[in-house]
Amino acid sequence: MWSVRGHWKQMEKTVTGKCLNQFWSVLLPLCLFLFMSALFFDFSGLKQGVLINFSARAPKIFGQIHPKVDECVGQYIYVHNLPSRFNDDLLEDCHSINKWYDICEYLSNSGLGPQLSNSGDVDDFPNKSWFATDQFLLEVIFRTRMKNYECLTNDSAMASAVYVPFYAGLEISRHLWGFNASVRDAVSNDLIKFLVEQPQWKRMWGKDHFLVVGRVTWDFRRMPHNESFWGSNFLGLPESENMTILGIESSHGKDNDFGIPYPTYFHPSHDSEVFEWQNRMRRKRRQYLFSFAGADRPQDGYSIRGKMMNQCRASRDKCKLLDCAFDKKDNCKTINVMQMFQNSSFCLQPTGDSFTRRSTFDSILAGCIPVFFHPVSAYKQYLWHLPKEHTKYSVFIPMDYIKEGTVSIEKVLLGIPEQRMLAMREEVISLIPKIIYANPSSKLETIEDAFDISIREVLQRVKEMRRVGRGKRSTVG
Repeated sequence: MWSVRGHWKQMEKTVTGKCLNQFWSVLLPLCLFLFMSALFFDFSGLKQGVLINFSARAPKIFGQIHPKVDECVGQYIYVHNLPSRFNDDLLEDCHSINKWYDICEYLSNSGLGPQLSNSGDVDDFPNKSWFATDQFLLEVIFRTRMKNYECLTNDSAMASAVYVPFYAGLEISRHLWGFNASVRDAVSNDLIKFLVEQPQWKRMWGKDHFLVVGRVTWDFRRMPHNESFWGSNFLGLPESENMTILGIESSHGKDNDFGIPYPTYFHPSHDSEVFEWQNRMRRKRRQYLFSFAGADRPQDGYSIRGKMMNQCRASRDKCKLLDCAFDKKDNCKTINVMQMFQNSSFCLQPTGDSFTRRSTFDSILAGCIPVFFHPVSAYKQYLWHLPKEHTKYSVFIPMDYIKEGTVSIEKVLLGIPEQRMLAMREEVISLIPKIIYANPSSKLETIEDAFDISIREVLQRVKEMRRVGRGKRSTVG
C-alpha cells in the first residue's frame, strides 16, 4: 500500500515539474516581448485611441513595422472639386464683382489684400501681418486656409464633413443691382443641381456639407414668390437648408445658419505676433471714453446713428468721431480707424445696413469694449466665438433709449466702475485670437483662430447629427 502511494507521489512531482518548465518556457518570452513593445511604442500620437494599419513610414522593431495612430480620425474633410465657374472664374473676372469699387486689388495675398505698412512716426502695424482686407472676402480667405488643412482626404467615404468651395457672396454681388430674380438665382441653382447629383450628397443628403458665404444672410434669402425683393433665394432652397452655412452674419431663426467673424486687418503667421499685439493693447493708454466710426443714415427712420453721433459731438473731449459719409470716406482709412479704437475705452457699434458690422471685430482687435444697441448685432450671432455672458466683454444700451433721447451714452459709460471696465478690457483682449484669421500660408502653433474654431464646431455639429440619426433622408431626397 505505502509503496504504491509513494510511486504516485513521485509521478506527480515529475508531471508537475514538466508542466512548470513548459509554462515558464512560454511565459518568459511573452513577458520579454511585451516589455520591449512598451519600451519602443510611441504613445505620444494617441489622440483618439484608434490605431490604423501599419504605416510604411513607421519605425521598425525587430523587423516589425511600428503601428502609428491616425490623428485625423473624426476630422477628415473632403473638398468638392467644383467647376471653375463657381469660384476661380469669378476671381478672373474680378472687375465685375462690385458695382461701387474695384475689388481686384483686394484679392492679392490669397484674399488678404495689399500689405499695410507703417509711415512716418506711426507704429500701429508692428509686423508684416497687417493687410487692407476687404470685409466681403472671407470666402476666398477660408478656401485658401482649407487648402492647407492638415486632415484633407480624397476619399469621401473617410470624410467626417464635406466642404463646398462656392464663392456665393462674390457671385451674388455681381447681380444685386439691376438684374432680375432669374439672373440672381441662376448660378446658385446650378450649384445645387451639381451637388445633388454627386454620390457624396446622397450619403446624408447634404447634412454633412458646409460652405462659407462672405455677405450677410439677407443677400441670399429673398422672400419666396416675390421676385422684386432683394437678393437671391440660395439659402432658402430646401437643399441649402440641409447644409451648414457659415457667414459673416447669420439668420438667427435658422438652425443651420451660423455667424463667424468678419475678417479683420490682422493675419498673423506666428503665435508670438498675437501675444505681442495683445500686450501692446494692454499697455495702450486710452485717451477717449468712447468713439464711433461710421456714417449717418438719415434716410433710414429705424437708424439711431444721427442721434448717437450728436451725443458724441456733445461729449467733446470724451468722445472721438470719424464721420465716414461718402464725401468724407478718406477720414476712415484703416490706420485712422485703428488708431482711434486703440485710443478709446468703448466703441459704439449701432446697426447699419444690417444688424452686424465689421467694425465690431476691429474694435475687439484694438482692445476697445464694444457697445451694442441691438441683441442681433452680436449676442445672437457669433455663438462659437464670443462669450455667452455678454456683460463680460460688452455694454448693451437698447436702441429705443437713444431714439427717444432718454439715455445719455456718456453717463452710462461713466457709471461703469474702473475695475469692472479694466476686467472687460482684459476679456476683450483675450478674445483677439478667436476673432482673427491667420495668414493662409502658415499655421499658428498653439492658438486656435476663427478658422480653427469654425472647423471644430462644424465637425462636432455633423457628428451630433449622425449620433441622433438626423442624417437620414429627412428634408430633401
